[in-house]
Amino acid sequence: MTKKMFIISIIWLIIDFLSKTLIEIYIPFGKSLTIIKNIFYLSPTHNKGAAWGFLSEYPIIIIITTLIAMVIIYRYMFSFKKNKRNTIAFSLLFGGILGNLLDRILYGYVRDFLSIYIFNYSFPVFNFADIGICIGIVLLIIAIIKGEDRYANKSSGK
Repeated sequence: MTKKMFIISIIWLIIDFLSKTLIEIYIPFGKSLTIIKNIFYLSPTHNKGAAWGFLSEYPIIIIITTLIAMVIIYRYMFSFKKNKRNTIAFSLLFGGILGNLLDRILYGYVRDFLSIYIFNYSFPVFNFADIGICIGIVLLIIAIIKGEDRYANKSSGK
């Protein structure tokens, strides 16, 4: 991991942690603050499980799986071309994973608060760590499609 990646990851972790803490301080649990009526709310919730509450009864499994995933992602990172997009992708991915992992270790759950409703669909409540993870994954998918990982390069005969 480069110094730049480390700094970006830590900045994203801080943004995530501070946003969760500020929401926790200023919006009572179970209440919502309307940002855009019928679309966007700040609604503090706790998620004891992984995505959509999966494995909520087994927090230690989630923590161990997260740590294993971070090691795998770290090792996989070196197979990608070094460029700005991939640096941002892995930085946001690590920052997001660390943000949710920190919550699990400190509180036993992840603090979510961003609530979106579009076309009568209520998206699962999320946080900035989740945003970092999703953006990181999308950027890595783009990199793979563009052949910027070693596996794509090997299969193309390069």
